[in-house]
Amino acid sequence: MDYASSLLGLLPGGRRTPGLKELLSSVGAYLPSEQVARIREAAEFGTSAHHGQKRLSGEPFIAHPVATAAILADLRLDADTIVAAILHDVIEDTPTPKDQLAMRFGAVVAELVDGVTKLDQIKFKSREEAQAESFRKMLLAMVRDLRVILVKLADRTHNMRTIEAMAPARRRAIARETLEIYAPIAERLGLYSIKLELEDLGFKALYPRRYQVLERTLRRARGNQKEFLKKIEQQLNAALAKSNIQAQVLAREKHLYSIYSKMRRKRAILNEIVDVYGIRIVVDTPDTCYRALGAVHSVFKPMPARFKDYIAIPRVNGYQSLHTTLFGPNGVPIEVQIRTADMHRVAEAGIAAHWKYKTGGDAESRQQERTREWLSNLVSLQEAGSSEEFLESVKVDLFPDKVYVFTPKGQILRLPSGATVVDFAYAVHTDIGNRCVAAKVDRRLIPLRTVLRNGQTVEIITAKGATPNPSWVNFVVTAKGRSAIRHYLKGLRRKEAIALGSKLLAQALGEFSISFDDVAEEVRKAALGELGMKDLDELHEKLGLGERLAPLVARRLLPGTVPANGAGGAAPLAIAGTEGLLVTYA
Repeated sequence: MDYASSLLGLLPGGRRTPGLKELLSSVGAYLPSEQVARIREAAEFGTSAHHGQKRLSGEPFIAHPVATAAILADLRLDADTIVAAILHDVIEDTPTPKDQLAMRFGAVVAELVDGVTKLDQIKFKSREEAQAESFRKMLLAMVRDLRVILVKLADRTHNMRTIEAMAPARRRAIARETLEIYAPIAERLGLYSIKLELEDLGFKALYPRRYQVLERTLRRARGNQKEFLKKIEQQLNAALAKSNIQAQVLAREKHLYSIYSKMRRKRAILNEIVDVYGIRIVVDTPDTCYRALGAVHSVFKPMPARFKDYIAIPRVNGYQSLHTTLFGPNGVPIEVQIRTADMHRVAEAGIAAHWKYKTGGDAESRQQERTREWLSNLVSLQEAGSSEEFLESVKVDLFPDKVYVFTPKGQILRLPSGATVVDFAYAVHTDIGNRCVAAKVDRRLIPLRTVLRNGQTVEIITAKGATPNPSWVNFVVTAKGRSAIRHYLKGLRRKEAIALGSKLLAQALGEFSISFDDVAEEVRKAALGELGMKDLDELHEKLGLGERLAPLVARRLLPGTVPANGAGGAAPLAIAGTEGLLVTYA
């Protein structure tokens, strides 16, 4: 196959792969020729594997993975990630096994593809459970390699671009999942360009009528705003030039979903939402950012309590900028962001900015460290219990950080808005949260359910032997805190169930005038195996929870058939934690 045919996206036999020409052109701008050839080989493999498959839109299926790869190529990601994107549906939708991918394209690509693959091979009770378990698997894969989520986000972005072909009910479900999970993850990873597109596409699919009305209204108003914005840009450019600051001043329109969310939050109509436009100022150094802030404030007065310094204290996703809101002409508020070119690059590409080909992926950035720490915390939420509960915990954890508080040693902790003292305790360490008995905020004793505010210093007082209070679940807002409390309570219930099950089994065996110690070891092992129990504690737990009947288990522990010595007469047993209830086995 000659190079010209390659650029045309032609594969052996003259078949054309939709979008391949554009993809090869995009990666050819920053990857060496041998890597481009590898990507083309992956496209050939994917086209062959997906041969005959069609999307709901009627186009060849291979168009989707190639378009997914193109989204990542726009972020200039490495060849392994691009190849994995092209092959991301091969394991799931074709007979191709993971080890075949590993042999052909390497273990890294195979692991990336496996991390993105859904769990359709496993039968779940509901679509929600399947979705939750698939997401859990993806998070575990992300801990091993963060590029898994980059492929998944690109996959979701292209699916949202082509969502019109789906049935309305399915379209709404995917749009809601996109807004609740994938867009917040993109924001958490600093991928604002993808986050904004996912939000607008999700908004359009979920509320098409509202989207159309809002988009049409803004389009009409756009012409009236041009002169207004041009005047502001001129005034800011003049002030910056006067201070000898070289800067790029750009007016930007906020995206539709952001405006819609603000309208809902403030219960306002569009005419009442005046800050539809914002200004972005890009300079050369962090020091110049602060000088530019002074120049901007010399032209328009700043609004009180509307300044945020994300350069000194970056967001958890690595985002850095100065934010200020000004009183513009006629009192119209103007939101201004001031950042360096490097900060702007990270703001748009987020963690993907650290995976560009030229970095080689060797040196892990501070942002990647923070992301891995966040992912490790998410993985620890598996203790929450079911897959659905895990997914709900993740949704809570995805809300943007808004509260910054300090430990007594001056360490900054970022917590979601509404976080309490107990949330702070669990953020420090799970053991601190579990043993928390009191707290001081700014040296004053306060109730544990107190909601924290920015800038407060929190000191947690613990006691040896203290345990979580079940009522904490009612006011703790962080996923880590809620998961730890539930895990403790679940363990507590298990101990009680084991103790109760042991009593029930002893009572049932007593009906045959024997004790558990009288049962031969080989008989015990055989009975546990027949019942599918790994050990005696599990058997006792099932008995205590009522999932197994003690009299039937007792009979299995007896060699041969043993007649019961008597019918009832068993004393009732109280179950701890269920006041007023008794359990009696007749």
